[in-house]
Amino acid sequence: MIDLSISKISDQLVSKELTMACEKVAPLWSLENVVAVNPFMGFADQKFVDTAEYLSELANIQMALPSSFYLEKYREGKISKSDLEWVLSKEASEVKADEFLNGLDISEDVKSKRSILSLADMATKITGKDWRSFMTSRISFWASAYFDKGQAAWKASDFESGIFQSWKAEAGIDLTPEIQGLKGFRRSIKALPDQPEEAAREAIEMLEITEEFLPVYLHKLLLQTAGWSAYIAQIDWNLELQGESKTKLKEFLTILLCWEACLMKAIDTDELNDAWENYTENFKFSKSGDKKSLSANLILQEAFNRTVQREIIEKFKGEKNPVNTSETTQKLAQAIFCIDVRSETFRRNLEKIDTAIETMGFAGFFAFPINYMPLAHEHGQAQCPALLAPAYTIEESLPDLTQTARAEEKRQLKYQARKLWKSLKSGAVTCFSFVSPLGITFLVKLLTDTFRLTRAVPDPAKVGYSGKDFKNRTVNIDHAHSHHGKVGIPLDKQVEMAANALRAMSLTENFARFVLLIGHGSSSVNNPHASGLDCGACGGHSGEANAKVAAKVLNNPEVRNALREIQIDIPNETVFLAGLHDTTTDEVEFEELNQLNPDQIKELVQIKNSFALAGRLTRKERAGRMALKGEADKVIKDRSKDWSQVRPEWGLAGCYSFVIASRERTRNIDFQGRSFLHSYDWKKDESFKVLELIMTAPMIVTSWISLQYFASTVDNKNMGAGNKTLHNVTGGVGVLEGFSGDLRVGLPQQSVFSGDQVLHEPVKLNVIIEAPLEAINQVLENHKNVRDLIDNDWIHLLALGETGEVSYRYIGDLQWEKI
Repeated sequence: MIDLSISKISDQLVSKELTMACEKVAPLWSLENVVAVNPFMGFADQKFVDTAEYLSELANIQMALPSSFYLEKYREGKISKSDLEWVLSKEASEVKADEFLNGLDISEDVKSKRSILSLADMATKITGKDWRSFMTSRISFWASAYFDKGQAAWKASDFESGIFQSWKAEAGIDLTPEIQGLKGFRRSIKALPDQPEEAAREAIEMLEITEEFLPVYLHKLLLQTAGWSAYIAQIDWNLELQGESKTKLKEFLTILLCWEACLMKAIDTDELNDAWENYTENFKFSKSGDKKSLSANLILQEAFNRTVQREIIEKFKGEKNPVNTSETTQKLAQAIFCIDVRSETFRRNLEKIDTAIETMGFAGFFAFPINYMPLAHEHGQAQCPALLAPAYTIEESLPDLTQTARAEEKRQLKYQARKLWKSLKSGAVTCFSFVSPLGITFLVKLLTDTFRLTRAVPDPAKVGYSGKDFKNRTVNIDHAHSHHGKVGIPLDKQVEMAANALRAMSLTENFARFVLLIGHGSSSVNNPHASGLDCGACGGHSGEANAKVAAKVLNNPEVRNALREIQIDIPNETVFLAGLHDTTTDEVEFEELNQLNPDQIKELVQIKNSFALAGRLTRKERAGRMALKGEADKVIKDRSKDWSQVRPEWGLAGCYSFVIASRERTRNIDFQGRSFLHSYDWKKDESFKVLELIMTAPMIVTSWISLQYFASTVDNKNMGAGNKTLHNVTGGVGVLEGFSGDLRVGLPQQSVFSGDQVLHEPVKLNVIIEAPLEAINQVLENHKNVRDLIDNDWIHLLALGETGEVSYRYIGDLQWEKI
């Protein structure tokens, strides 16, 4: 008998609680444009430690490694005794470091003994059948078909219908639950209301969820299917960027509710009903979990953070480089790299080799948020950070219309042929006749792929292009109409975007003869997460298109004339060139060189030679960090085309700091490829608008990257993608670990571990800014989302003093302490 006094919940409360639960889910981008994201995004307004306790109690999610990791760091001296005692004193503990360490019980290491139960959990516990896994597999089976991006040979679900309506229609005819013993399951599904929120309210009433239990229970359901929840949260994220309402994840949460309600009705035993009623009515969220060991590991984690921060501070106490803003000698080249940590190593080696080249750091989309349309494609790709919506559509083309039309036709024919070939190989009937007569012809290719003499799969960017046409690709920035609608950028907007980019780079004077805009991408094969190694600032794509667009706009004579009127005078002899840094092989290719005169081509030879030598030094350095044996150049390059390679490159593993300052402050510091570097001269930033832009965009993005790597390291089971060798791509949107289950989120184990060794040491990001404290505080006051990250201990904030040393540490509530 349902007690209406506790089960009747208002529509307003249902809608509010559904929305609040969905706000706790961070988005997951699909495999075609993997973007790092802070998995704790929905908890930024809460303290780190409070979130750790909540997630441990709710779903046994951990936010620290086992204490054995920290004890080893302590023995190695990488956690100092003084730092551990500082953390203990901050916790108002009278326990000393030695006593604290001796009291640790490694056998009871951090794993909570309990978590909040869903109805499926309760049913599993009582019946002995794993109904929770069964529920997840059926939902995943439907979702894989519904969200399929062309991987399946035919569409098995109606994408035109809403999420809830599509699931309800399919679940109403799916015999699988009843075959497994859930009698009347389809009948219960069909009896549900067609409107999602009405169905959600009815399911809540069927389950007799109390108001106190409801918010925790809804979040628990989303975490049980965390992968698909996150993927749908990404759809809502993009809808919000376009000014539309976010409703998709609420519909999915309704599906989870209805599944649980219909599961309970189908099993319908007194034992289950009584146990569930008793559980929900007596629910108290204690936040205790296994609090003793959890708190101990959080203390060790904070001590580790403190020690690493001190090491970073020490790096700035070396040789001083005074900032020289009056330098008049023109450099041969200014190379502007993405702030990505992989650029730090290359920049350092390049400057060591050639003092005529100055390097700078800037977000890799170069302040040109575009929707890029590769040749012969129907839909573009957003080449900008996930925080932004693309402003303009840019088409790829060749130098003249005839060449473009010919190449487009060739690419379309190649695509159609490949599609036909694929259908022949995978067809239900033709696959058998395909293997016998044609299988032997793949032997040579299989051998050359295995020995890394060839790429296992063609580079998608090169498919259908001749070698000459591929090298001649360009971008069309002229504002016009095409079959894709309005394309290009109006001249006034070109001027505006160019001025904003140069000011944000602190590059408004002293231009070199060459300004090199170096985007970056990666090379790997048989790697579902390949786009995660590309440029996050370009939406998980190569930065080549953005570099080309930026160079073309900044070389435009009309743009330069307009810039002179606002006191940005680019010399006539200065030329902007686009380049692409392959972060797997550390090779750099320069684009569109046909604009150069003979003298410039001669000067470019020196630049190319310096880049080639810097690449060799960088490969050697990275080979050492990855413990690779053999000749570095060959070993590193082979990994980019090895279909068996689980770790083609280091990625952003190890990232631990983000420096926002002039290059002079970091030129002689070796960050070992672990620091994001953003060029910034506060003395040129009169209103501190550039500082505000950096702290509200690149700083947020770097915190996302840092926290994703942190989460995937401390709890890869719940917040990472698991073992890469077991991955199966589903729907073209994500991976399953094995043949069934939920989508996996975060990073694979191989991105953060090497065997049982931790590759990414989990530390909070240290942001180091060279600017007046008053200016930094003003940004924090104006942007609550930024302040929350720092005040609630998700990242740490430091400031450089006049001498270039780290002189101040932010301690919360807009207060700083002198170091």
